[in-house]
Parts: sequence; C-alpha cells; structure tokens
Amino acid sequence: MENESGRPPRRRWKRLAWGAGVLAVLGLGGLQVKRFLGPPKAEASSAPAKPAKGKNGKEKEPAVISVRAVEVGPISSYTTATANLVAEYEVKILAEAEGKVIEVLVEEGDRVGKGGSLVKIDPTEARLNVTKAELALRNAELTLERSEQMAAQKLISAQELDKARYERDRSVQELAEARLRLGKTNVIAPFSGRVTVRNVQLGQTLKIGEELFTFADFDPLVARIFLPEREVLDLEIGQDVRLSLRASETTRFRGRIRQISPVVDTSSGTVKVTVEAVAPPPSARPGAFVSVEVLRETRPRALLVPRGAVIRELQEAHVFVVADGKTARKRVVEVGLEEGDRLEIVKGLKAGEPVVTSGQGGLKDESAVAVASPAPQG
Repeated sequence: MENESGRPPRRRWKRLAWGAGVLAVLGLGGLQVKRFLGPPKAEASSAPAKPAKGKNGKEKEPAVISVRAVEVGPISSYTTATANLVAEYEVKILAEAEGKVIEVLVEEGDRVGKGGSLVKIDPTEARLNVTKAELALRNAELTLERSEQMAAQKLISAQELDKARYERDRSVQELAEARLRLGKTNVIAPFSGRVTVRNVQLGQTLKIGEELFTFADFDPLVARIFLPEREVLDLEIGQDVRLSLRASETTRFRGRIRQISPVVDTSSGTVKVTVEAVAPPPSARPGAFVSVEVLRETRPRALLVPRGAVIRELQEAHVFVVADGKTARKRVVEVGLEEGDRLEIVKGLKAGEPVVTSGQGGLKDESAVAVASPAPQG
C-alpha cells in the first residue's frame, strides 16, 4: 500500500538516513581541520611593550645600587700560614734547695730583671751548715800550720803533712758548697722576663727538683711556620712579613724572617721558617694564634675593584658596569691577584669604569638601576 505521495515508506527513510550520515561526516572533518590549523592568530599590535610589572601589578622600580670606579694601584700576593707565637726564651725554674717557703715575691704576669728574687726558702739550716764548714776549715788550717812546723823539724813524715794539706783543701771545698746551698734558698730570675706560671705556695715545703715557676722573655716573640719547598726558594733572611692575630684580625704588626731551615722535612716536604715579631702590640702574647703572610709578588699598576663587586660562578667571574647611570650591563672579567678586600682585574675592565659594588644580587644584563651614590672620581 502506498502513501499520499505515491512513494513507498521504506525507501523514504533510507534517503533520510543517508543524508544525515553525510552531514555528520562533513562536521567531523571540519572539526579535525580546525584542530590541525589551531586557533586563529590575533592581529599584530603596533603598540609598544609594557614595562615589567611586579606581583601587585605595578611597574618594577629600578634596583638601587652603589658603584665605584675601577682604580689603578699596587697589589701584592702573599703565601699565608698559621702558627702560634712563642717566647724565644722560656724556662722552668726548679727548686735547688730544700726547705719551707717563707716568702713569694712575684705573681703571674710580673716583670722581673735578671737576678731579681722570685721566692725565698727558709735559710736557717743552710746557714748552720755554712757555720759548721767555716769552723771545719779553721781547724784544718790550724792543723796544717802545726804539721808544717813539725815537718820542718822532721817530727812527722811527708805523708802526714800531705794528709793535713788534703784536709785543709777539703774543708775549703765544703765551705764553698755550703755557701752555694745557702745562696740557692733565694730563687732568682735567670734573665729578664715575665712570670707566666706560678706553681709554688707560701709555706710549702720544697724538695730539690720541684717546679716553682715558668719564666719567659717576651722579646722576641717568634712564630715557626712550615712552607712547601717551592715556596721558600726566593725567601731571604731579614725579609719583611705581615702578622695578624686570628682572635682580632684588625690587629696587625710587622715581622721579619730570622731563620730558614737548611733541610727539608722528608715526611712532609716542608721547610721550617722562623719569623720574629717586630714591636708587637701588648695583645700579642705567647701562645696567641697568628696568620703569617709572606710577600711573593707586587704589581705596582694593577686595575683594582672591591672584592664585593665580583660575582663568581662555576666557569667565570663577572661584574656589572653602569656606564650611563641607568642600565647595568654584565661584563665577564678575569681575576688576577687578591689582597684583602681588593681584587686585580687583568681582563674585561678599564680604569675609571663604574662597577656595581652593592645591590647587584638580583641584577641581570640590561637591568634598570638607580645609583645611590656617584662613583668616586679616579
């Protein structure tokens, strides 16, 4: 049975289905083409680029920096070693007489001249021994005198006369020894110096050999350093050196090389160099830890910048130069000698160029900057 249009219903549905499939295929293909071509490009704007903005959306302010001009001046290199200052002459003073301590005359830190008294030991027994020795000597002299008279009259043999002379000589020796022991009850300084350690106490009973004091002469103070063999080849006796206290590196003073060992330590390959301090300050005491700087080389006309101006990286070092006062430009440099807070630049800079000395932490090449203070005139 046919419908009003005269077409069978099944054929009509087939044509509708076929048309819908064609439309779906065309739509899917257009989508793929759009994905392939990407989104439409915006038209190029002729407006200038906007300045960089910070997190709050405002324009970044120029970095505030300080600059300093590259200077020309001398710089030196040093071989540095560390050591302790020691007194050249230091001794332990021991008791040489027995007895009770009746007087202690010095304390630690006291200066004492050569022969000055340090401590006194009770001399009573020593004086008695001197008196006994004097009596024995007097008796020996009288005996010898009588023996000589009797020998002249041939009343005694020559052997008996020799014995009398021997007794007199022995008595002389015993008196000298007694007087020496008496003298040792007054303990004196062997040279001019200072008491660094006191071990003796008032009332202490001493035995021979007990330690009483440590005594040292602070002039001169010396430091003994050990340098590799190649470092001492050009050193000379009398050559100036620089010393500084490690406890206070601003405390600096002069020194000079007093002795260079003639041998090389085979176990370490080093040579001992003795340095003498010249007019050290009062704060330079024996035992103080010091740095010793031995001059190696001086360059009189080097290009110099502050140490803080140079930024070191793994493969290079660089500075920032501000030639126009507004823009920091990165400049790779080659560093030469280093001395204190100054560095020598052997390549990359010219005298008088202003380099950034502070505030360069966040700078990049071509960063905008504002100079806080003008570079000093070189």
